[in-house]
Formats: sequence, structure tokens, C-alpha cells
Amino acid sequence: MPVFDFNQEKKDAVKAEKTYELVYTDERFSDAEHPIMILEDKDTKLVHHSCGMFTSPMKGTAFLYEKDDEKSSHDILKIDARFENLMKWLGENHIMVRLSGKNTPAGYAVYKIHETGVAMRGSKLSGENGFLQFMIERLFQSDSPSDTVVDIDEMEDSDDMKLTSIQSITDYLMCAGSTLPDNIRMWARRNLAVAKSTEVTPEERRHAQRALSIMLNIQWKNTDFQPIDPVEARRILDEELYGLDQVKQRIIETIIQINRTHTLPAYGILLIGPAGTGKSQIAYAVAKILKMSWTTLEMSSINDPEQLTGSSRIYANAKPGLIMEAFANAESSNLLFIINELDKASAGKGNGNPADVLLTLLDNLGFTDNYIECNIPTTGVYPIATANDRNAISAPLMSRFAVIELPDYTLDEKRVIFTKFAMPKVLKRIGLRDEEIIITDEALDAIMDVFKDTSGIRDIEQAAEHIAANALYRIEAEKMTCVTYDADMIKALLV
Repeated sequence: MPVFDFNQEKKDAVKAEKTYELVYTDERFSDAEHPIMILEDKDTKLVHHSCGMFTSPMKGTAFLYEKDDEKSSHDILKIDARFENLMKWLGENHIMVRLSGKNTPAGYAVYKIHETGVAMRGSKLSGENGFLQFMIERLFQSDSPSDTVVDIDEMEDSDDMKLTSIQSITDYLMCAGSTLPDNIRMWARRNLAVAKSTEVTPEERRHAQRALSIMLNIQWKNTDFQPIDPVEARRILDEELYGLDQVKQRIIETIIQINRTHTLPAYGILLIGPAGTGKSQIAYAVAKILKMSWTTLEMSSINDPEQLTGSSRIYANAKPGLIMEAFANAESSNLLFIINELDKASAGKGNGNPADVLLTLLDNLGFTDNYIECNIPTTGVYPIATANDRNAISAPLMSRFAVIELPDYTLDEKRVIFTKFAMPKVLKRIGLRDEEIIITDEALDAIMDVFKDTSGIRDIEQAAEHIAANALYRIEAEKMTCVTYDADMIKALLV
């Protein structure tokens, strides 16, 4: 293990008087052409994997490198402005790191930083594995301190690191607090003071620490969304649903506004139609098109507004509401809410109407959870709701959506869905070959006759499951090589 002379370190820090240049960049990844920083290395002593540590930032910040008996100090010439506080924190805590980099004409370009697992003076990375990588990932995902940028795909994961301890929360605020929205940063400082205070009850400290952990593990992203490809969007919708061409066209027309505004549409989508017509599948497809994380709110099971808004911290068993939990589980402020059965939201137990809570989520003015006690930006929230009965939805809620009505499928459409989609999907899943099951035209007519008065396609999908399972049983138990279904067999099976 390299041994450092800390007195010499102080001398080196004083000597490192060259002021580094801050670089304001929008990059979401790093390589030799887009480094985190550039170190002075005139003698090219630094190699691809160079171990050492950063100095405490007294008059400048340098990297102290040691290999065997050779020691050297390398000033930082340029650094991504997002990483300045992180470098200071590494230096002040004497964290041993390994740099991945490349020698360039401008200097040694550092594009990766890893903890070596060696702690100098007993220091360690907040006592939690993966903290440094978690911090670097969040900094890459954040905006430049002075610019607004376009968001792209997530960086590599950081071993599912979570900010839970007071130390990791404190270090995160010091190194990456600038990545938080202003009101959340101020809220976090107040709650951290409560979590550390000896003048409040243990319960208050516990609630403050839990709230901090929830909020700081969320990536507060910018809301500059990438354009969508209408051809690819149509392909995704066609994969999920057969027919409904006008519905698919309307959906694409609604969300393609992103291509010009780079923001989410002003209105969400409300899909109204009979049960089983594919409303939920459309919602999942839109989430895929927008490349957004999604969550579901089942309004039929929510009968108290507090389920959505959370409970106050004055109660010992207080907890966040479903909306806040959705942000926490997604770890992202950009989130697609699939609100199922909006028409079944009810006044519940007399404590208010859960549907009214949704209005604050849909207005893009921010949402406040009773447990978190902080206004959460909702400009990255996109709602897609489903309903069977439009008359059961209040006018204020309806006005927040672009309403798209789904017609029921015709018998001809159901016939195609059964033969081209439902049955092949079941056969593939259970391992049956096409030649092992034959459904005659008369049998197909019988299937359609059984379900002629039902809405949606769930019944015919279940029929496909039933028929395929029966065929598999006959093949396995009765040693048949092929099962041929006629109309009488179908009626005996399904009626």
C-alpha cells in the first residue's frame, strides 16, 4: 500500500497554485475526448491506471501519485464544473482512488475514478460501498451549473447504491447538492439539521432521515425530452395491438409535440372504452415510446386521499403516499403515471375525493406529500388514464386530458386477433408446435359465436389458453401426435 507523507502533501498543496479552469459541459459520459478532468503530466509519469489521492484544496488541487518509491504531484489543469466539489471532498477526506486515463497533448485526460478500498487516516467513503460511483453517476446525469442540456440514456448503474446513512447524505449534499432543484436543496439542509439535532425527539430525527433518503435517491432530471420517431412509435403500437388505426394515429399525434417543444404535451391521454380493448397495453406502449419509467395507480382500490398524499410526520407510523413512493421506486422525477379506472375514483370514507388529489399532480405546478413536506416538481410527469365510463369522471379531471375513445372489436377483428396473435403467443409460451394443434374453420366460427356478445379480447385470449392447455394434456396424457378441434369439441370445451 502506498505510504504518503502528509506534511509533504500540505507543501504540495501550497505549491499547486495554478488555478484550474472550470469546463462547463453537457456530456453524460466520459472518455479521453470528453474527460472529467485534465492533469498536468509533462513527464508522462501517469499511466492508464494510476493510484493516489487528491490534495486538500488549499491554493489549488493536485493529484498525488506514487508508484513503488516514485512520487509525483500533478496539478489539475481543467475540470468539469460538476465535479469540482467532489474532487475537494476526495482531497479533504484523503480518499485513495484509481484513475483511468490517457496521455494527450493537453495533459493526462481522466475519464474514470474508482475507489481503491484503501482508507487513509481511517477515512472511508461514507461507510458504504459504491458511494463514489453513485456520486459520479448522478453528476453525469445532472446539468451543467450554468446551462440547460438534453437528457439521454442512463449511465451504467452504481451497484444499486442507496443514500441511507446520515454520513452519506451529508457527503452527497456537499458534493452534488448543486444538482438538486433550489427548493429541494434548501429543504434537504433543513431536514439534515433536524436529523443531526439532539434537541428533537428520536422519532423526528428518524422521520427526517427517512425523508432525506427518499428525496436524495431520486434523480431530479431536466425535462428537455428527446424527439420521437413516428415510424418507430407506430411499430411499437402495432406490436401491442391489432387494428385501432385511428386510435394509434391520434396517440402519435398527441405525443409528437415533443419533437418541436422538447417538453411533454400539455395534456395527458385519457383512454375510454369497453373492458378488454387494450387500454392498458396502449399505456405501456406509450411509456416505451417516450422511454420513460412508469408506475400505476389503481383508482378502484384507493378510497382515501391520504393514500395518495401520505400522512403527517406527527404520527409514529407516518409514511409517504403512493405518488411519492412511485417517484422513490422509479428513482426519477421523470415518470409516466398510468392511472387505471379513473372513473372508479370515489369520495371514499368522507375524507375527501382521491380524484381531486390527482388535479395537483396533473397541473404541473408541483405536488406536496404530507410526509415529505416539500413541493416536488411535476414538469417531468406524464399521465395516461384509462376508464370505461366517461360520465363518471368529473369535468375538471376530463379537462386535463386529451380524450381518446376506443371502439370495441368487430367479430372479424377478433377472428384475426385469435388466429394471428393470441393462439401463436400461447403456443410459443407453452412449447406446442403449430402442427400439434389444428383448429378447423367451423371450430373458429364456434369460438367467435361463444364470445359474440362479450366486449374486448380478454375472453378470446383466455379461450386460446384453455384450448392450448387441453391440447397439451391430450398429447402428453393420451399420447396423441396432433389434436384437431371441430365445432362440437369447442362447444364442449368452452360452453
